[in-house]
Amino acid sequence: MPTRRIPLIAIVALLAVACGTAGGGTGSTAPGLAGTLVGAGASSQAAAMDGWKAGFAEVEPGVTVEYDPIGSGGGRSTFLAGGSDFAGSDSPLKAEEFEQSLDRCGPLGAISVPHYISPIAIAYNLPSVGDTVLQLSPETVAGIFANQIVNWNDPKIAADNPGVDLPDLAINPVHRSDESGTSANFTDYLAQAAPAVWTWGSIEVWDEGPGGGEGADGTSGVVAAIRAGEGSIGYADASQIGDLPAAAVGVGGGFVRFSPEAAGRIVDSSERVSSGSEWDYAIEVNRTPDNPDTYPIALVSYHIFCLEYEDQAKADLVKAFMGWVGSEDGQAAAAASAGSAPISDAVRDAIARSIDQVTVADG
Repeated sequence: MPTRRIPLIAIVALLAVACGTAGGGTGSTAPGLAGTLVGAGASSQAAAMDGWKAGFAEVEPGVTVEYDPIGSGGGRSTFLAGGSDFAGSDSPLKAEEFEQSLDRCGPLGAISVPHYISPIAIAYNLPSVGDTVLQLSPETVAGIFANQIVNWNDPKIAADNPGVDLPDLAINPVHRSDESGTSANFTDYLAQAAPAVWTWGSIEVWDEGPGGGEGADGTSGVVAAIRAGEGSIGYADASQIGDLPAAAVGVGGGFVRFSPEAAGRIVDSSERVSSGSEWDYAIEVNRTPDNPDTYPIALVSYHIFCLEYEDQAKADLVKAFMGWVGSEDGQAAAAASAGSAPISDAVRDAIARSIDQVTVADG
């Protein structure tokens, strides 16, 4: 099924004339719900999910939400196989996965909605530069992870960092060893911003790219590997890197450090795409903004769920939890626990309309 692209500005215009109150305040929940909701997927959402679960428990104390951070690919596979009620994923459903969701979910299939927006940090372990924040152009970042720049005193790194005393030390680029939406987002940035250097496109599995470097399982594994070896550098959700330093990346003739605000700005210049359903709300992130206060390596993480469930109780649970996660309170809970960027009012309203389509199967 072909991908549908809709300019985000057109969506905002439509929403401006649309009626309804979905998505505001604390989200739509049905008081007195009870049961267990099971999710699995992106480890990048782990900190945000802690905030979501705690906040939702105050609204619906009879509901237990379980989430296994097994990675984006594993989450989508588990969900499509019927092993969970929803998936967390750092990339939306692909067109072929939407087709698979018709078997899992029924004729309406599954949709992806962006509930978590966060910068992907390029973290490094290089004590010899002290408190200096390294600057890296897109071409330099791509060269490092393509195994073309292998020493920290390489002239390309030096050109990005005039006056910095760079060590004669081998670079150890750390990547995700598992199927990863974080990898997909990071390599999408490399492919868009430095296509002459990074020629593998957006990949979820590192072996489909250049290979080499050190592989680590999950976000926590990448962060641990960077910490363990001087000279290491890797990519991870910014909320997970702790006190590791992170590079400022080249944008619009300058360099910008990550922040939720800087990452959030990228969504406003991006387009909406769909894998199949009209209610799908995936964002094709623009990785080459002109504005130097916009951080281009933003991870847009999704929740994937059916539009139709077998029983009313499950449909109610999914609808209530997803509605709360996308609400102002839910987004504030994620920001407090994970440092993420809240979605805009326009996107929140559009997502709420999609969530409102969740129903129970006939018969």
